[in-house]
Amino acid sequence: MKRTSSRGILPALLLSVALPLCVALPAGVRAQDPAVDAAVDRFAAQIIELRHQIHQNPELGNREFMTSALVAQHLRSLGFDEVTVDVAHTGVVGILRGGLPGDTVAVRADMDALPVTEDTPYAFASTVRTDYLGQDVGVMHACGHDVHTAVQLGVASVLASMRAEIPGVVKFIFQPAEEGPPPGEEGGADLMVAEGVLENPRPSAIFGLHTLAAMAVGTLGYSPGPALAAVDHFTIRIIGQQSHGAYPELGIDPVVMASQAVMALQTIRSRNLPPLEPSVITVGIMRGGTRFNIIPDEMWLEGTVRTYNPDVRDAVERRMGEILAGVTAAGGGSYELVYDRGTPATINDRALTERMAPTLGRVVGARNVEVLDPVMGGEDFAYFANEIPGFFFRLGMVADGVESGGHHTPTFQADDASVPIGMRAMSNLLLDYLRNRPATEE
Repeated sequence: MKRTSSRGILPALLLSVALPLCVALPAGVRAQDPAVDAAVDRFAAQIIELRHQIHQNPELGNREFMTSALVAQHLRSLGFDEVTVDVAHTGVVGILRGGLPGDTVAVRADMDALPVTEDTPYAFASTVRTDYLGQDVGVMHACGHDVHTAVQLGVASVLASMRAEIPGVVKFIFQPAEEGPPPGEEGGADLMVAEGVLENPRPSAIFGLHTLAAMAVGTLGYSPGPALAAVDHFTIRIIGQQSHGAYPELGIDPVVMASQAVMALQTIRSRNLPPLEPSVITVGIMRGGTRFNIIPDEMWLEGTVRTYNPDVRDAVERRMGEILAGVTAAGGGSYELVYDRGTPATINDRALTERMAPTLGRVVGARNVEVLDPVMGGEDFAYFANEIPGFFFRLGMVADGVESGGHHTPTFQADDASVPIGMRAMSNLLLDYLRNRPATEE
């Protein structure tokens, strides 16, 4: 993949000295562990500067070369016991062994950016461009992964400074390609699990966070149980017969069949599934034809299905085939359907959630913690949480008076002040988990 950004930019920045930076935190944002508070205050400016560097030098999935180099260098500078690179292409895994005996816990952050051209007022806005699927595109951290990576680097700094007091081992997982690997490649959490990232040592639980563009800085949120949906991808080729646009009777019109199919697919949600069962069927691409007066020989449809229930997932795929068969038979054409089952649903372990959610309240105050409804977005954190109990929570990121665009948009703006709050929350979760393991789990 062609990348127009210089490989020399970020390594040079790695050697820079963090600039003094004052971050105004919302009232009431105080962790319950004074040592964590002190460490976060000590490292916040440095970590926010790293966030700026990562944001200004974004990289797409499986191409996070500079970001992974920054991460590995930071962990080594902290004296981590082990730092493994090139995991699932560009992932980094760090092992921090505490000074006291105890369990092993994991924490994960994603590092990849998106093919989005940035439109924000940030002084550290991205101007990087690259080739993506044959198109020249901008590259931007338009989903907050720069914040996630920075927060986890900050947690590494905090816990490394307290390692003598840590009862157990913390495994830091920096994951590439959460947004999906390039076509034809493997990547992301699925590949990390396949390569054994949850072994040697095997954690008994894993934690993760994600920014949320609907939440203000100083707030945290979580969903007990179901949190994010399964993500499937489908492609449909509707095959007709080309003819002159003035003589449709001489051809088989795939445009009409494709239009009928798009509308009919929506009846799966409205007429074939229980009304209270969450699901989404979206056709995001409809493409075909070369000239206004030619009926093309085929149309291309592409889209996504979001579900929580495996039985609903099966029903959607089955009904898509039945509908396409009926529509194309009636129109005299044919079809090809490829239905790719992707990331499973992210389900927070209920026992772990019940046990750890109070920590969030002690960090930011109970009134600043929201219990969130499940959403239809997806997260490949699910691959980790399917292997071991997982707790995935949301980090408020919007500053007062700022209108951030939504996730995956050019105007997405995650405020710097969210970084130290994320550091406090995650550091305390990990420490509370290790310090308060029930005796029956030892």
